[in-house]
Amino acid sequence: MEIKLSFAADTPPLAVLAAAKIAGLSLTTDKTLAPGSPPALLLSNGQKLQGAHVLLRYIGRVASIQNFYERDPFESSQIDEWLDYAPIFCSGSEFEGACSCVDKYLLQHTFLVGNGLSIADIAIWAGLAGTGVRWESLRKSKKYQNLVRWFNSISAEYDAALSEVLQAYVGKKGSGKSVTLKLKEPKVSNTQSTVLENGVNLDEMAGSRSASEVDLPEAEIGKVKLRFAPEPSGYLHIGHSKAALLNQYFAERYKGQVIVRFDDTNPDKESSEFVENLLKDIETLGIKYSAVTHTSDYFPQLMEMAERLIRGGKAYVDDTPREQMQHERMEGIESRCRNNSVEENLKLWTEMIAGSTRGLMCCLRGKLDMQDPNKSLRDPVYYRCNLTPHHRIGSKYRVYPTYDFCCPFVDAVEGITHALRSSEYHDRNDQYYRIQMDMGFKKVHIYEFSRLNMVYTLLSKRKLLWFVQNGKVEGWDDPRFPTVRGIVRRGLKVEALIQFILEQGASKNLNLMEWDKLWAINKKIIDPVCPRHTAIIEERRVLLILSDGPKDPFLRILPKHKKYEGAGEKAVTYSNRIWIDYVDAESISVSEEVTLKDWGNAIVKEIKKDQDGNVSELVGVLHLEGNVKKTKLKLTWLPDTNELVRLNLVDFDYLITKKKLEEDEDFIDVVNPCTKKETLALGESDMRNLKRGDIIQLERKGYYRCDVPLIRPSKPIVLFAIPDGKQQTVMK
Repeated sequence: MEIKLSFAADTPPLAVLAAAKIAGLSLTTDKTLAPGSPPALLLSNGQKLQGAHVLLRYIGRVASIQNFYERDPFESSQIDEWLDYAPIFCSGSEFEGACSCVDKYLLQHTFLVGNGLSIADIAIWAGLAGTGVRWESLRKSKKYQNLVRWFNSISAEYDAALSEVLQAYVGKKGSGKSVTLKLKEPKVSNTQSTVLENGVNLDEMAGSRSASEVDLPEAEIGKVKLRFAPEPSGYLHIGHSKAALLNQYFAERYKGQVIVRFDDTNPDKESSEFVENLLKDIETLGIKYSAVTHTSDYFPQLMEMAERLIRGGKAYVDDTPREQMQHERMEGIESRCRNNSVEENLKLWTEMIAGSTRGLMCCLRGKLDMQDPNKSLRDPVYYRCNLTPHHRIGSKYRVYPTYDFCCPFVDAVEGITHALRSSEYHDRNDQYYRIQMDMGFKKVHIYEFSRLNMVYTLLSKRKLLWFVQNGKVEGWDDPRFPTVRGIVRRGLKVEALIQFILEQGASKNLNLMEWDKLWAINKKIIDPVCPRHTAIIEERRVLLILSDGPKDPFLRILPKHKKYEGAGEKAVTYSNRIWIDYVDAESISVSEEVTLKDWGNAIVKEIKKDQDGNVSELVGVLHLEGNVKKTKLKLTWLPDTNELVRLNLVDFDYLITKKKLEEDEDFIDVVNPCTKKETLALGESDMRNLKRGDIIQLERKGYYRCDVPLIRPSKPIVLFAIPDGKQQTVMK
């Protein structure tokens, strides 16, 4: 379809041009309209549209990018609100006020509306870029960290398209000379998936075409239905997060839906507690599901299907001892029960249903192919007896289906079009299809992705449960655990987790990922906005007496973050007696000039030591006119007052000492004996206002998350150290 865009040469509709480029729409341009004329689109059928926002909405509707404009009524209305707001950036007097407003909004958002790119983002992006030198100057000043992060993310993701638009049109506004913005080059991961500095992978979330994008087989827009099916036997961990987020990604991309289904077929391991907490973790990840179902909802139909297969000669009851059965499957030896009559199988099936002594000796197996090279097809088990009450339906059943049997059945019954499974199940794909065929169902497509493996990390729920049961950790939300709750409690922002996982994409390549990469993403998110505070290690702290310092302490109000006003302010006390860390005190020489942060320079005149040669006290004088750039030591300090608060700084290490555990290796042999280190410290008085979950930076010490705020003066504030992406080493 040919589309002609006409506009006045002095006012090119930058947002329309950028949106069309990103959407891949081919436009011919006519720059001959009279000054002040609204831009217009002339369609191939002769129809015409006028007005920048009208044209932008039209492009949003016809673009192949998912959710570019057409969304639910609320989000579509939000997009309209942003379009109405965008012209404010053309008003010189209101430009910085608008920047500040959007910057604060983006503190809690990756995109302006919802979880993906929309024409609202393009309108605001174009409003900023269109001012040329003015925005570029602010962008370099880092005054609006969140706004710059968002702007850079879009610029990096759509570099080629946006650079072309900027070079062609931005220089024709304002200054009269061409202005080329330096767009950040996108990084590329090992899986060839585009990575952004902050924010999720727009290439995948927005549905734009690239060499790295993958397609679901035979997927149709609006008809895709997926499921995220955790077993309620533990808490959601980082590996599950990848599956959940990929399901949501494909559902959004194809305008389909994803359901949450609890695979609750093993009453020995499952509980309602896990169901409730898994739903909370799924909500934490921002997964939008259309329904919650349980495999146990289908137990009656599964029982009927089992009996139908028995009657059709496609399943049989086997009482072969388990170890012998495993041996026969490995060797391709048929069970002596394989050719029992239908009547005998139905009789034994009835015994299994009753949970009788005879029934407990049996299992139901599929009659597939005992000679197939793929051992998963060698008559897999469909049902086993289990007398443990089920957490939802009590003792109604004494037989429970295996995952191999119920998964292809429930997928088909629920209308799942594509089943996403990690590549560890690859050898079972043929089994999945064969069982569906025997059941008489239409084929459900399987799409594989690589399992997410992390260094020094166990993701097996059985192994994680061992740590809980043996008191090695506090619980499933322990900050040393790879559960969603654990890593969030340690200080990870969910936005960082989402970016990290989508960065891996739907690749089938197996990778062992470093935690450092995830924490480095997290640092880029928290550093621009988290408040700064000061703490001094309590043990062996050293008093510095400033002989000419203020005998009567005074207060100054300082920003908690020099580059982010939203962090607030704090009151700092200045006194002639201040505490510094011992490690700093022992590195100072007599007559050395040092810098006291947020105060100025001082000269140390005397160093006092105890009988063991340890520094016990320093004496100095202020030298506030001194050049802070010429001092070697920049010291953090606290006043010697009773207003200081007690802190407990907690560092964590990996739970195991080996980077990758081999299959035949016992994880207990590599359990790390020292995974937690606590250090008592003193903090500035303003820290008494910290709340649980607050993330701060302690100057020269690192980032911390408040786990236990100040409840009573006798108890310290507990702060968990947040890794910053630098190489973590195992504690000694």
